[in-house]
Amino acid sequence: MSKQDLNVTAKLINGGVAGLVGVTCVFPIDLAKTRLQNQQGNTIYKGMMDCLLKTARAEGFLGMYRGAAVNLTLVTPEKAIKLAANDYFRQLLMKDRVQQNLKLEMLAGCGAGMCQVVVTCPMEMLKIQLQDAGRLAAHQQGPASAPSSSRSYTTGSASTHKRPSATLIAWELLRTQGLAGLYKGLGATLFRDIPFSIIYFPLFANLNNLGLNELTGKASFAHSFVAGCVAGSVAAVAVTPLDVLKTRIQTLKKGVGEEVYSGITDCARKIWIQEGPSAFMKGAGCRALVIAPLFGIAQGVYFIGIGEHILKFFE
Repeated sequence: MSKQDLNVTAKLINGGVAGLVGVTCVFPIDLAKTRLQNQQGNTIYKGMMDCLLKTARAEGFLGMYRGAAVNLTLVTPEKAIKLAANDYFRQLLMKDRVQQNLKLEMLAGCGAGMCQVVVTCPMEMLKIQLQDAGRLAAHQQGPASAPSSSRSYTTGSASTHKRPSATLIAWELLRTQGLAGLYKGLGATLFRDIPFSIIYFPLFANLNNLGLNELTGKASFAHSFVAGCVAGSVAAVAVTPLDVLKTRIQTLKKGVGEEVYSGITDCARKIWIQEGPSAFMKGAGCRALVIAPLFGIAQGVYFIGIGEHILKFFE
């Protein structure tokens, strides 16, 4: 069975398995990325390693996996939708399977990016609040802040002094803002994910085709993995400024003296004026280290065809 003939169920299984394995491996680095991107003014973390070490000391090993449950729950449909949608749009748009068309590949990637935000936006909305909780606790340990505030969570009109949890945050957002609360930053998410997919999928397809085996019609696992890593890291670094905007906009609770943003333009303007252009690349290294293996694993699993093997096993 060729890659193009994979049925929808196999695609969803491949995407789901890849997402679960990938997120488990790289989540602590993603947490460091979120905390570094949210730093304003007072610098708590000097870099990725400093952030991870301080997090481990203050919150323990499991503290580096804050928000992982949300990601592990929703990454399966998110990655499955992303990979399956790209594959579907490629088949729909590229009638000639032999000759590649870069513009059509980019259009297919655009379609995949638009489809995935249905899951990505609420997933990252919840994940970011949990990931940033430790940074806020450290930020608020100054004399001007009440000690109890480090364990509180508020959406603006309601507050509770419980340890933040995805269920609590989701309930508060739904209660106070409705479904729109979970989709705060939807525009910023689209603004990041569509360019990412436009860069990533065509780049991966072309790199992967360099290692296709004429007999099997597939690249080896090693080649697909490396192609996914290279394409993922390039796309991740390229859209880092957009990821910084999304992270800042979706962070609900701010530290003392930290800016609140009304939208993409307001966020970009304030970051440029107050922190300089270099702030738009905060967390770029972390992002490359997260996305490269995440998509390397995803494409490796996808091209091995774990979904096909699982379906055959149950036949």
